[in-house]
This record gives sequence, C-alpha cells and structure tokens, in this order.
Amino acid sequence: MVKQFEYRGVPLEALQGMSLEKLFLLFSSRQRRSLTRGITDGKRKLIEEIKLAKAGKLKTPIKTHLRDLIVLPYMVGVTVNTFSGKDFVPVTIIPEMIGHYLGEYVMTNKRVSHGAPGVGASRSSLYVPLK
Repeated sequence: MVKQFEYRGVPLEALQGMSLEKLFLLFSSRQRRSLTRGITDGKRKLIEEIKLAKAGKLKTPIKTHLRDLIVLPYMVGVTVNTFSGKDFVPVTIIPEMIGHYLGEYVMTNKRVSHGAPGVGASRSSLYVPLK
C-alpha cells in the first residue's frame, strides 16, 4: 500500500484547494513572515511561469535566480532550473518540498579535493628536482 502524503496532517489534494490564508497558518513562523510581507515582482513573475508550465502552455524550461521562493502546494510536479552560482540545476518539485525554500535543494559549493603541490607552491619545493 502506497503511503499518502500529508503536510502537517492535511492531504495534498486539500492543500492544493486551500486558500492562502489557511495555508499560511500551517507553515512555520519564518515562512509565514516571508509570505505575509508580500511577494515581490520577480517572485510574482516566476509564480505565473510555474502556473503556465503546470497547465502545459510553457515550452521553455523555467530558469530562476530566486532561491528564496517558498514552495507552495500548486507548484508540485514542475521542474525549475535554479541558479547555483555557476550554472542552473534542475529541481523537480515533489510534495515533500512544500514549505521549504527552493535554494535548499541546490548546492552552491562542491567538495574540495586538493592535488599534489606544484613547483613553487612552498619554499621547500624550490629545491625538489623536477626529474
């Protein structure tokens, strides 16, 4: 039997039909504060693009630099290419992401693996023979 997704006891279908005011009450205080302070023009444009992509009217991939966008229930199923600081990383929104920020799913740094030091890297390496 497949487990049904619920966000704080509310199923996904009910979340998608819920008004924003009732939805805000389910979010944590940080998300509530961010959403009640208003949605900027850039976020509003991105939300409209997501709605078009969900309806199937948008052919190009959605690219954004807005890592502070909170994932809302109607965004589930859409792939958004989010900027990592170097390139755009595709993020497919799943129900478990509701209430989190979009930037949480795109890493901005990668693991550093240091190689062997080259000639001139330190004072002692000046005296190491090359062959």
